[in-house]
Amino acid sequence: MGLAADLAVVFVAGLVTALATGVGALPFFLVEEFDDRWNVALWGLASGIMVAASLFGLVREGLAYGDAWLLAPGALAGVALVAAGHAVVDGVDPDPGEYERADFRKLVLILGVLTVHSFPEGVAVGVSFAELGFADAETVTVAGVALPVLAAFMTVAISIHNVPEGVAVAIPLRSLGVGEWRMVWWAVFSSLPQPVGAVLAFAFVSLARGLLPLGFGFAAGAMVSLVATEFVPEALERGRDLSGGGRREFVAGALVGALAMVPLALV
Repeated sequence: MGLAADLAVVFVAGLVTALATGVGALPFFLVEEFDDRWNVALWGLASGIMVAASLFGLVREGLAYGDAWLLAPGALAGVALVAAGHAVVDGVDPDPGEYERADFRKLVLILGVLTVHSFPEGVAVGVSFAELGFADAETVTVAGVALPVLAAFMTVAISIHNVPEGVAVAIPLRSLGVGEWRMVWWAVFSSLPQPVGAVLAFAFVSLARGLLPLGFGFAAGAMVSLVATEFVPEALERGRDLSGGGRREFVAGALVGALAMVPLALV
């Protein structure tokens, strides 16, 4: 495939992760409320998946293409991006309930905040496709396209992570009486920057193959930082009224997620 076709594949993968956010709103077609216990477990599952995928996949691939001297600065840059993102959105992080009431200017602001929030996840997807088209890459065939195994794992990992994010978006919208399909749309809207981030990251690592370790390190640093600064606090906030503060549900979900990524270490 040429670069344009590769970019199209990466964009579709990023779009799949964005659409997965809409899955988080689907339970509201059947129930009025979503149990906090399951919500915390889903955040734990996403955390376990992302940390394991970063270590077993991104870090290992980065070391395969270079040494820690490039990987480490990339990881630090990923952490810095997440920290900068938090600094930018601090105090302006929109309530999902504002989506339905926002005028055009407000929606532009919301989209900007969402871009800062979800862009690193798109970057992780894009970097994971770095071996797309490599003759010696471990691949899995999806819809007739040979994808790097790491890319398939990372796309699934981000998609699973986006499900509880979709739930978090849908809950306040439900309280406003927003219809189910509109909740699905706004959930997907919250992750639309991900396919853009995926394409830009893939273009970078495609045009600068010598900097692959830097790219893998960047994605890994961003993912682990997101888990530490967003996933864990969000899970504990959701589980504050549960027995033990939701820690048992979170740990159980994290262990299941980490074990699900073990096959990535074996390929």
